[in-house]
Amino acid sequence: MAQERTLPVFQASASAIRQEEGLMLYEDMVLGRFFEDKCAEMYYRGKMFGFVHLYNGQEAVSTGVIKAMRSDDFVCSTYRDHVHALSAGVPAKHVMAELFGKETGCSRGRGGSMHLFSAEHNLLGGFAFIGEGIPVALGAAFQSKYRREAMKDASADQVTACFFGDGTTNNGQFFECLNMAALWNLPILFVVENNKWAIGMAHERATSQPEIYRKASVFGMPGVEVDGMDVMAVRAAAQTAVERARAGEGPTLIECLTYRFRGHSLADPDELRSKDEKEEWLARDPLKRFEAYLLEQNLASEADLKAIRDKIQAEVDESVTFAEQSPEPDAAELYRYIFAED
Repeated sequence: MAQERTLPVFQASASAIRQEEGLMLYEDMVLGRFFEDKCAEMYYRGKMFGFVHLYNGQEAVSTGVIKAMRSDDFVCSTYRDHVHALSAGVPAKHVMAELFGKETGCSRGRGGSMHLFSAEHNLLGGFAFIGEGIPVALGAAFQSKYRREAMKDASADQVTACFFGDGTTNNGQFFECLNMAALWNLPILFVVENNKWAIGMAHERATSQPEIYRKASVFGMPGVEVDGMDVMAVRAAAQTAVERARAGEGPTLIECLTYRFRGHSLADPDELRSKDEKEEWLARDPLKRFEAYLLEQNLASEADLKAIRDKIQAEVDESVTFAEQSPEPDAAELYRYIFAED
């Protein structure tokens, strides 16, 4: 068994933010946490069906990366996609409605929990099979480069962020797409959310090189290891990678060391992970750590943070009401959205 890894280079203490930025990041993380908690409640009340994979504990990764990007940049996700969608700007009510299978959902009720899409927000989708989204993200990055260089479109400087888990990094798509991204110098961030477990398989048991960021060196691209429970650390790494990509300097592999606080899905009894391991990571809760940082740096007061939490709780509650009152998809349109429409 591999040794426990030490904390990576990027730390919050090395960064600084303005008050408005700090509160924005905090609000986005609270939205992710409260939304997922509400999803668990709705699932156990029988309002959602199928597999639902929650993001609790990993909020610093989504917020740190996506909020370091522009709204016209592209985001590609996995089956654990709710919070990526929220960070990308998809309204909570449209995400919740999708989870309820309603027509007002961001995928018109056809996708559900693992298949959130939004053309309006450049969300390329959530993908159920591991590694499935990486080639899609690669294509988005390629079209940005092609439009800018071949079609001389100066406005085509969008960057793509592709999220995936540690288990995916042993699959062929990962290696093939990193190779192509490096070969073509594409504007893409490969973001590994290493939460130590691929369903029930411990990361160290499944790979000959557990330090995933080192795999970037094979392709001649930068590989960065970051504390994925520290939103400031993730943001610093993402800002550097986005700047490189937008400047035409190519891709970056960012490995975020994080942890999911719930089982693999809401159907998972979560019996394989030890109590000590869970408690160790719970003590590093990214939301609590960032709250402490904001207070210590005099960027917010307890009243400010409570006001944000109250606002977000109301937004999440309203999303449930919206979902419950929304119509079911029309059976007459069963075959719509299968093919592109004129």
